[in-house]
Amino acid sequence: MEIVKWLNDTIIWGIPMLVLMLGTGLYLTFKTRAVIFTRFGTVMANTLKTVFRKPKEIAAGTITPFQAVCTALAGTVGTGNIVGVAVAISVGGPGAIFWMWTSAILGMVTKYAETTLALAYREKNAKGEYVGGPMYYISKGLGWPKLAYLFCLLTAFSSIGGGNIVQANTVAGSLKDAISIPALASGLLLAFFVALVVVGGIKRIASVAEKLIPFMSLIYTGAAIFILIVQRNQIPSALATIFTDAFTGTAAVGGFTGASLMYAARIGVARGVFTNEAGLGSAPIAHSTANTDHPARQGCWGAFEVFFDTIIMCTITALVIIISGTWKDASIDGTEMSNRAFSAVIPGGEYIISIGIVLFAFATIIAWYYYSEKAIEYIAGQKAILVYRIFFVASIVYGAVATLDVVWEISDLFNGLMAIPNLIALIGLVGPIVALTNDFFADPETIRPKDQSYASLLQIKPDNLSDKNEK
Repeated sequence: MEIVKWLNDTIIWGIPMLVLMLGTGLYLTFKTRAVIFTRFGTVMANTLKTVFRKPKEIAAGTITPFQAVCTALAGTVGTGNIVGVAVAISVGGPGAIFWMWTSAILGMVTKYAETTLALAYREKNAKGEYVGGPMYYISKGLGWPKLAYLFCLLTAFSSIGGGNIVQANTVAGSLKDAISIPALASGLLLAFFVALVVVGGIKRIASVAEKLIPFMSLIYTGAAIFILIVQRNQIPSALATIFTDAFTGTAAVGGFTGASLMYAARIGVARGVFTNEAGLGSAPIAHSTANTDHPARQGCWGAFEVFFDTIIMCTITALVIIISGTWKDASIDGTEMSNRAFSAVIPGGEYIISIGIVLFAFATIIAWYYYSEKAIEYIAGQKAILVYRIFFVASIVYGAVATLDVVWEISDLFNGLMAIPNLIALIGLVGPIVALTNDFFADPETIRPKDQSYASLLQIKPDNLSDKNEK
């Protein structure tokens, strides 16, 4: 495990990855003329304002744009927003939150770009379902099929690590602290309910996510905002601490051992990517199933996803924890840190955390299962899915009883490796990204025909965009 930690600290999440991750976001921001920010009102008009608008029709093999973003949010809004933020502050200091914000701001553009490409290069599988994601735009856009296969392998490993074992471990720890349920029992119960959902495919996964995510987001954010209102006088000080420590590092206080500027940046970016997944290429796999008229319209949902996940949810969690002072106690883990921060103001606040963790983690696991299923399908076809499904569900039980430090390090390793092929593709396909962006934002109010081809904007022949199964 020391080798894995060394790899994460020096290579996977060292200076090279920070430059690649943040640099890609900055490059895409420049090439798209920062349209996500200069036209932020348009982005919101095509996301929040359409949440309660019932679509007239849902094409076969697709789900609604809102279901798609809920499925993607299921993979992002979860333990990263609660425990991941606490872990980032506990090891990197409050300054790590600044670097989470930085990765999120640039990540909004990155997630927009990868979601747009996923819709542009998607196709239908043997079941008539739309499938897409980095493996398709790497293979069809860049013309590098081997890199697409590598991405799929890393996606499968990352799904087992960050999308499964980390979530199960956090659920088990939370339930053990709150109501003394043994970790093994938690793992078995979680595995059973996940199995019930994933056998139903994307339709059932999207249906569950559509109900769980808005419900739990409102409860959790409502409780956190209430705490901040009660302690509003301390918010300016907490924000000042975040900005100060981001550039100076954090000196040792209480049980906290201190953190350097570089370590705060490393932890902040890693935890930020863990929670919003911008640059990983995972969420676009879910977005690619959306029933939408233009790739960039769904890309707006990708940008909104990062904004809501990190800028809003992670920030309010961080402020609650920093104000509480629980981050200074090195003897407690991330779950207990959040429990104490909430229960200090709200009697029984630890139960809000426990319920939130269980439901968020459950949603995250089923979303990441879908990502990995599509990756396995791409590599080995649908015959291999059943075997992988059994392995995935069994891994939940292992995750429940594993050691927390080991789990997080493995998750960081595969998340970082998974991002590399995707970021290479985003840089290589900047031309189609810009072309699709210009086409959409020139007239975002016009609804295009659902069967409209964007082959000319992708600078490839129309034949390359046709369905494999029709060839």
